[in-house]
Amino acid sequence: MISTRAHSAARQAAILIALGANLPSPAGPPRRTCEAALAALAEAGTRVIHRSSWYRSAPVPASDQPWFVNGVAAIETALDPEALLALLHAVERRMGRDRETPSERWAARALDLDLLDYQGEIRATGAPILPHPRLAERAFVLLPLAEVAPDWRHPETGRRVADLIAALPPDGGIERLE
Repeated sequence: MISTRAHSAARQAAILIALGANLPSPAGPPRRTCEAALAALAEAGTRVIHRSSWYRSAPVPASDQPWFVNGVAAIETALDPEALLALLHAVERRMGRDRETPSERWAARALDLDLLDYQGEIRATGAPILPHPRLAERAFVLLPLAEVAPDWRHPETGRRVADLIAALPPDGGIERLE
């Protein structure tokens, strides 16, 4: 089991990923899917240092689809960003997500794994774009990120995660589950 308690190594985490799901997968309901995704990453050779609490969040943009379960994990890996992104997509496929079929961008999904930050690297083109281009706008990313890496700063702007959270609209449509 992965600890949800802060560790000094996690506070300085070099690689951060976001997890989210709002549909069942072969692993079970959304929360179980996210937990199974972390286990699959560990089985593939990444080391999960720390993970946040799980959060329940409204879909963005607002829609009638089910609410999401979201969290953030700090990991260590020898994989470069491209290979890590490929691994994240492979785990998504294993849980039933099909990125190959054209669909609505904001559709419900069995699993979404996003590479948020890779050792502070900044990339505006290619895949993956780093840091994740919309992470500073999303309460469902920033609140769990603050648990995992409270001293984290946005690699491009230098803004602290606490400042990014303070700049969010007051009703983020998010609640902590644990």
